[in-house]
Amino acid sequence: MDDELIEVDDLSLHRRSLLPGKGFFYPDSLDEDRTEERVAEAVDGAEAVVITDSDADGLGCVALIREARDAALDVAPFEEALAEAMADEEPEADEDQAEADEEDDEPEPHERSTVALVASGPGDIEESLELVAEYAEAGTDIYVCDICPDSYEYVAEDLETLVELGGGVRWFDHHQWDEALERQIRDAGVDLVIGDSEEECTTDVALRSLDYAFDERYAELAEVTRDHDLWLKQDERSDDLADYAYWSGPEEYATIVGEYGAALPETVLKYVAHRRVEKEQRIEAAVSRANERQIGDWTVGFTYGRCSQNEVAEALREDGCDAAVIVKPSGSASIRGSEGFERCHEVAGQVNGGGHPKAAGCKPEIYDDMLDMAQHWTTEGQAARTVIRRAFEELVEA
Repeated sequence: MDDELIEVDDLSLHRRSLLPGKGFFYPDSLDEDRTEERVAEAVDGAEAVVITDSDADGLGCVALIREARDAALDVAPFEEALAEAMADEEPEADEDQAEADEEDDEPEPHERSTVALVASGPGDIEESLELVAEYAEAGTDIYVCDICPDSYEYVAEDLETLVELGGGVRWFDHHQWDEALERQIRDAGVDLVIGDSEEECTTDVALRSLDYAFDERYAELAEVTRDHDLWLKQDERSDDLADYAYWSGPEEYATIVGEYGAALPETVLKYVAHRRVEKEQRIEAAVSRANERQIGDWTVGFTYGRCSQNEVAEALREDGCDAAVIVKPSGSASIRGSEGFERCHEVAGQVNGGGHPKAAGCKPEIYDDMLDMAQHWTTEGQAARTVIRRAFEELVEA
């Protein structure tokens, strides 16, 4: 394939927002090999491993764990690299930082921490546990943060292997857990702590669960992280944390907030402001192409695009929507609720997903080949919108 066909930087904003990032076109088979290499290298010789979601909440846990174990990285190399990028006016332009990371073979500008970071997510937790179980040494402490598995059977074997390492397995989360799953995880020998998803983020859970006297800045970090993760929107700094976590690499974010807490340094704030110019344009594009459907008593806004789903959902709520569905070019979708709709996790659960009452995600199993994906892009996710709309209708019928 000609590289120019998947190079999005030179496209108009409209076309760029309709297509997935370059990382989407990188085959999973090759990606799996590279992922295994990265995990093996990170875990080698580590005294502890943190498997975590790579958003601000999950990475906030990494900062806390490293602080508690005296394993924080030196912040200077990250600040210097960011300052150089800003001076060259060449910060990564791709909205999908996770995909950009997959394409970057440059060495990281830092030493390795004795607490390894393995970035994961709900769809990757099975693979992450498998790889860590294969490469972690006996006696390694394991932490899993900000992830709830779909089923115990998917993680059982590898989780039991990690428990057998003897270092101890601790799991911090705040999502909605099935009682049977919760019991099975604990019965496997895991120290599982689940916070109230309406009151705590996972950084809160880690802060109160780790036996360490944290400085005040870490309590403040948890508070500001919670403000965004629970969509309270009472502290403007929470958007800075969320955006920076999305646009930076996981190691960079965990190190910066570990050093500064929620009071991000000026270089980071300038970087975030620079990136927000295009972010706001993407939000406006997604909102402008939205349409509303009346489903039972709920007004549901549907839109499509590569954008910041939380801000798009907030704009649709301000327009009178009880719920918002943002279908992404990659095939997944975000579902956001409001005071008038707190059943997002029930909708997502019908469409290969899950999450919180007011925030959930899913990826409908409707894409069999690239022709299906091509139709997805050219119809702005029409098939995905349809199956998610039907999931809302199922709630009405029930």
